[in-house]
Amino acid sequence: MAPRITFIGAGSTVFARNLMGDILSFPELSDARLTLFDIDPERLRTSEIVAHKVAAALDARPVIEATTDRRRALNGADYAICMIQVGGYKPGTVIDFEIPKKYGLRQTIADTLGIGGVMRGLRTIPVLLSMCKDMEELCPDVTFLQYVNPMAMNCWAISRASTIKTVGLCHSVQGTAEQLAEDIGVPIEEINYRCAGINHMAFYLTFERDGQDLYPLIRKVYDEGRVPDWNRVRYELFRRVGYFVTESSEHFSEYVPWFIKRDRPDLIERFNVPLDEYIRRCEMQLAGWEFVQHKIDHPSATSADLRAMMHERSTVNPYLTSEFIERVIESAEDLDAGKVTRSHEYGSLIIHSIETGQPRVVYGNVPNHGLIDNLPPGCCVEVPCLVDKNGVQPTRIGALPPHLAALMQTNVNVQALTVEAALTGKREHIYHAAMLDPHTAAELDLDQIWALVDDLIVAHGDWLPAYQ
Repeated sequence: MAPRITFIGAGSTVFARNLMGDILSFPELSDARLTLFDIDPERLRTSEIVAHKVAAALDARPVIEATTDRRRALNGADYAICMIQVGGYKPGTVIDFEIPKKYGLRQTIADTLGIGGVMRGLRTIPVLLSMCKDMEELCPDVTFLQYVNPMAMNCWAISRASTIKTVGLCHSVQGTAEQLAEDIGVPIEEINYRCAGINHMAFYLTFERDGQDLYPLIRKVYDEGRVPDWNRVRYELFRRVGYFVTESSEHFSEYVPWFIKRDRPDLIERFNVPLDEYIRRCEMQLAGWEFVQHKIDHPSATSADLRAMMHERSTVNPYLTSEFIERVIESAEDLDAGKVTRSHEYGSLIIHSIETGQPRVVYGNVPNHGLIDNLPPGCCVEVPCLVDKNGVQPTRIGALPPHLAALMQTNVNVQALTVEAALTGKREHIYHAAMLDPHTAAELDLDQIWALVDDLIVAHGDWLPAYQ
């Protein structure tokens, strides 16, 4: 029987399109039932049209349906893929950036850790748990593929409060491996690695080709001054700890107290830290979606017409660079021409392996039940997982190098307290999470941290439950 796959937050059109293309490119999944759910009818309509375009491009014959009724979307699902953003860009993300700025606290991404990650977790976890409650009733055997940040906080809360089989998925492990392969000039297909830690702070414990350690080649990139300008933070960390971390430099810079300091602008310049980077990305994503929407509503519009439209908008939106405009147009042209390119996301691989039994190894975020010895039991860890008809099966790592585990623990502390706040409704845990956050603590005193939390809770309003 064809699998039933539900996309939660399908209005994230570009990401949903990539995952649908990945899924339907497998002959065994080409007749799957794809149910698209979103709370925004207009975005949902766009994604439904795009889904049919993807199916046609791949000569697949899925059943495609769209609904704004979440329970209907989940009823009988075999797989649920979550890609929501609670609170959206506005007001959610804007609040997470603008209010901390008033206290002199600057961020880059603010979706994983830091005060922005804490607040995003607090508004996201209740929604995810509500979904899981629906799943327990409507599709208790579902495999929940969770793509939403803050990944570790979300998955940790789900594992404590729900029985639904859940794995958190990210592309940082395989994405960084590809970047490192390019830096050292070795084809990624020839590289074998073993990686473990927590989401966005996992490290490559081994990185080799045919049994030969490739870390000396990575050190050579630093020694010869060939570090890419956008990746200075991670190479600096590598120089200090001896292992390479998975998440990008812009992300990592706000997980630690060393790179973003309001009284040290020289650090921002030296390490090329892109402050407010997520704001830029959100603006670009919105423009990209509007482009897709315009293309659908005006099918006769040529690439030249669309290029002119986007360049006109760039006069009032500085984030719309010529490079971005060309990338969006190329993507739209590829889809119109029937060209769908496989992404490096794990979601489709997991579904295919469970359905067919073909074994694969992916990296998943799962509860730490005997997987990493020197991280807390039950916390969310990112480890290699075998996937076959038995589902997602994490592999035991043992003990991490002690300094890496200690670094991760500074982030796990914040995750633990945020999850505790979300599950108990106790306001005190929010203050403590912010107090122990490495970047926040490096910039603000305790009075400022308490006041900042109070301001953020008020600004979020109904996006947060009441805390006692």
